[in-house]
Amino acid sequence: MAAEHRPDDYRPKLRVIERGRVSSVGDGIVWIDGLPSARMDGIVKIDDGSEALVVHLTARRIGAILLTATPSLMAGCEARLSGDELTMPTGDALLGRVVDPLAQPLDGDAPIVCEQLRPVDGPSPAIVARDFVDRPLYTGNKVVDTLIPIGRGQRQLLIGDNGTGKSTLALDAVIAQRGQAVRCVYVLIGQKRSSVVHTIDMLRRHDALAYTTVVVAEATASAGIRYLAPFAGCAVAEGWMAAGHDTLVIYDDLTTHARAYRELSLLLRRPPGREAYPADIFYLHARLLERSTRLAATGGGGSMTALPIAETEQGEIAAYIPTNLISITDGQIHFDAALFARGLLPAIDISRSVSRIGGKAQHEAIKREAGRMKLDFLQFLELEVFTRFGAKLDAGMQARIARGRLLRAIFAQDRLDPHQPADQLAWMICCNEGLLDGFEGDDLQAMLRRLREGVAQDALALDSPRERWLAAIHRWLAAES
Repeated sequence: MAAEHRPDDYRPKLRVIERGRVSSVGDGIVWIDGLPSARMDGIVKIDDGSEALVVHLTARRIGAILLTATPSLMAGCEARLSGDELTMPTGDALLGRVVDPLAQPLDGDAPIVCEQLRPVDGPSPAIVARDFVDRPLYTGNKVVDTLIPIGRGQRQLLIGDNGTGKSTLALDAVIAQRGQAVRCVYVLIGQKRSSVVHTIDMLRRHDALAYTTVVVAEATASAGIRYLAPFAGCAVAEGWMAAGHDTLVIYDDLTTHARAYRELSLLLRRPPGREAYPADIFYLHARLLERSTRLAATGGGGSMTALPIAETEQGEIAAYIPTNLISITDGQIHFDAALFARGLLPAIDISRSVSRIGGKAQHEAIKREAGRMKLDFLQFLELEVFTRFGAKLDAGMQARIARGRLLRAIFAQDRLDPHQPADQLAWMICCNEGLLDGFEGDDLQAMLRRLREGVAQDALALDSPRERWLAAIHRWLAAES
């Protein structure tokens, strides 16, 4: 360097740059010798243009997930540490978009441009940064919003056998957020392309894609990309939560995610544990779901509600992954295959479903009307068994059975038809006042439709006095009779 171009503070010194070498590549995993300063979740750049994420450290080599790979990647390529961590862009530019876990667009539109970036696998908020869950999040499902309520910031597990309606309820919950100022993230993990297209089409058809981001890791993606999918979706929702917004994130589903992590761990030669899952599978899902919470006002007051989905086999909720997720979440909604086979839809088993903190977030008017409904319905399910044997019942038990059958008929709901909170308060008041007694089948459904039309016409608020609600209900029913 010429003296006239040399800065005054320039001091020549020895600079050491670590260089590693790729030893093997395969199944989405790259092994690299060297790089002693590598750390977990650091990004490695390979000279051919590929990038990898460090997920395994040994004394002499590192194991990394391939994020991008070129056709020229092979053993012998040199690699170096970038000093960066894997991040996800966050912001309103993601609304209405379909992306992969690396934020690459899958919908054919322009690349994602966001000013804010968040770590994909970031820490969960501290306890002092959180607030109580005291505001409801309505799913539009009559059973859930009445008997198993969910609060904003809660983690509620959807669990059941394959094909029992878990994803349908999740879609209903997203559609029900239209006009509720809730931004949604739907994460599809290891799904077939036909299932992915169907989900996106349903969201678009019900005008829900405008406030939703869909993160997709298809079944054909590598195990590493499927492993990153829920963390990427969580980072997107976390960005909105930090900005003070309410968010809803769906993980569909974490059983497939656990299998992807097991595949990844076996490829990295980690010792297998129970059912060949690695020992840290519980920690994996715990650190993901713990990021869902409601922030205190000092942190913006936003919230992230999580609806993780878990699949069971033959209704066995005591299996390894389901029990892990049940212990992490704040409650579960159990879908029963026997109820589904009998046509009792949604096939939610009330006796196995619980919401541990949702009752504190339920609106006072709905909580007052719901009252003893869950207990009455559970007692009805027990009494119904005796009726199958022709047992003679007294008048009190017959009245309980009649009320239980009425509730079961009311709880029947078509898929992708979420109900507004006011609709649900209307039928609960009618049920408690005895205005629906004696109605069955089509007559009952016609009565419920009249109530929905009346609520839409008068636009009564949940906070309106009960007397006003009751007067409006009598007016709607009288006008139709």
